[in-house]
Amino acid sequence: MIDKFYLPRPVLIFLLSTLGLIVFPHFFNLPVNLMVLFYLMLGWRFIGMWKPLWLPNKVLLFMLTTGGMALLYFQHQGVVGRDAGTSLFVTALGLKLLEIKSERDIYLINFLAFIVAASQFLFQQSILMAAYILFVCCVLVATLFCVNSHDHKTFSALKYASLLILQGLPISIVLFILFPRVEAPRWILFDEHRAKSGLSDTMEPGSISDLVLSDDLVFRVRFAGELPPAWQRYWRGPVLSWTDGKRWTQAPNLSVIKSPPSPQFTGLPYQYTLLMEPQNKNWVYGLEMVADYGFPVHQNANYQLVTSDDPNKRAEYTITSYTRFNTGSLSAREAQDALQLPGGASYNIKQLVTNLQGFDGDPENFIKRVLNHFKVENFHYTLTPPLAEDHPIETFLFESRQGFCSHYASAFVYLMRIADIPARVVTGYQGGELNPVGNFLEIRQSDAHAWAEVWLQNKGWVRVDPTAAIAPERIENTINPDQLVAGELIRYLSVDGHAQGAYNWLRQARQLWGHVDYNWQRWVINYDNKNQSRFLSKWGISDLKTMIYGMVAAASLIIGLLAWMLLHQKQKSTAMALRIYQRFCKKLAKQGLIISTGEGPKDFAARARFKFPAYAKEIDFISAGFIRLHYGKDPSLEELKMFRRRVARFKI
Repeated sequence: MIDKFYLPRPVLIFLLSTLGLIVFPHFFNLPVNLMVLFYLMLGWRFIGMWKPLWLPNKVLLFMLTTGGMALLYFQHQGVVGRDAGTSLFVTALGLKLLEIKSERDIYLINFLAFIVAASQFLFQQSILMAAYILFVCCVLVATLFCVNSHDHKTFSALKYASLLILQGLPISIVLFILFPRVEAPRWILFDEHRAKSGLSDTMEPGSISDLVLSDDLVFRVRFAGELPPAWQRYWRGPVLSWTDGKRWTQAPNLSVIKSPPSPQFTGLPYQYTLLMEPQNKNWVYGLEMVADYGFPVHQNANYQLVTSDDPNKRAEYTITSYTRFNTGSLSAREAQDALQLPGGASYNIKQLVTNLQGFDGDPENFIKRVLNHFKVENFHYTLTPPLAEDHPIETFLFESRQGFCSHYASAFVYLMRIADIPARVVTGYQGGELNPVGNFLEIRQSDAHAWAEVWLQNKGWVRVDPTAAIAPERIENTINPDQLVAGELIRYLSVDGHAQGAYNWLRQARQLWGHVDYNWQRWVINYDNKNQSRFLSKWGISDLKTMIYGMVAAASLIIGLLAWMLLHQKQKSTAMALRIYQRFCKKLAKQGLIISTGEGPKDFAARARFKFPAYAKEIDFISAGFIRLHYGKDPSLEELKMFRRRVARFKI
């Protein structure tokens, strides 16, 4: 077996443990049964080191291969695609472990392991995953050192592997920055989109409150100047105009309506860079209201930004917005959509609109009365309102009076339409947590929000947020799930404020990590051909020819520096060994034995042994040590010290 004839047992244990580390993160990506199959085969290979006869023969190995391929096919309905392809390599790696017969098999296992390690980036591209993969690849390189060395010391192999990778990093960085980046065609990528939680193009009672406890990141925003105040940070998403009394959806004719005329903007503009996380919709959440944006973003009829880029990829956009605007007149189609009702209103709702002077009063006064009604009539803001399957708006207004932002927005819009005031629901995100380390906002799913828009004469579409009337703290402060949980723990544990201090420390650590991750995503993961062109143009590199020249020049410079350092180090160490050996020769010269010009150390040692036979053993030790240190691998400082002591002790 290979552990007896080719590799010692510690090295094989080292290799198998490394493979277990490499495959482990795929527990979060691949089917559990396939992962269990791999680790069963890995454990089988471990047992085989002590019980070689327990390893499978050819017939059993063929049955395992057939069963593994069948399981793979039925799990993924094929072998094409990201998940199926990764599962194929993991299964092949496990099967190959059971038939190690030669050194060639060890090399093949290493190469398969490198592919499995690289496949992690198809699922996750965080900086932690990159560090983890760099570590396991370093260990894999160390196993190759062990296979090709004679001492098989894993610690020494790890040291040399780390040094080799560090020497290769500068060239890798140059290639990453300067090598032309080519976007692969969509049909080559075999993307497998997994469902991602987030806002939908429909809204029902509770649909947004389900997101509030999610800490998933949606996008990050860095402003070129001052940040808008918290109460103005409305990030516009889908606009919902149609309702059946329970569910709100986008207008059915939205796709055929051209973009609306540009609003009239006043006040100061806000320019910012928005980094969108991967999502399942092609929506871009711009600060309300967007004035300027670039390709591939465009605006639909409801002033919502959408992109023609792949939404499953992280993307960055530069946008300019104004928080003061006038959208102008209302088209007949918009009015029809903004007044649509599923049927006649109930007597109670009509009576409420009458009492609030909605039928015969000024629209703006009616809006104020409705908001005041929410504020003074014992309405409550809650994340867990009671269910109302039938007539949810009427139940909310007259019975439960408890709800989340979606309840208040839908009820408000419904009352406006009963009063013949065009209105619609807008969903998106509100607020965002400031990261003071990087000076950018982090908007998470917990910031999901719904508000209303009403159309007023001479003002156009005007934002009205009923939630602000009943729960103004929701608008001024971001709902943070971690803070909700931490707050309860602090109230329970804190006596002298230590728990509060620990939480503040953890929060600062999270902000620092958020800053690091933000720059990693911007400058590494999102470094596509567009960002590469933008970055290199700042350094005067604007065409492919200059880019290639710069890449070759930088790589040549790095290789030259590395070569000089290695040669210089070799010359210094070998020169020291030569100087010590020359002391040995001087001691012999004092006794009448002088080394001849062109005479090698072996020939000189032979003459010395012949003249001084009593010192033959010591002469051989010194001569062999000099040959090893001067002509062999780079000597260590300890080896040079031992050689110096031996020459110093030599006396005739």
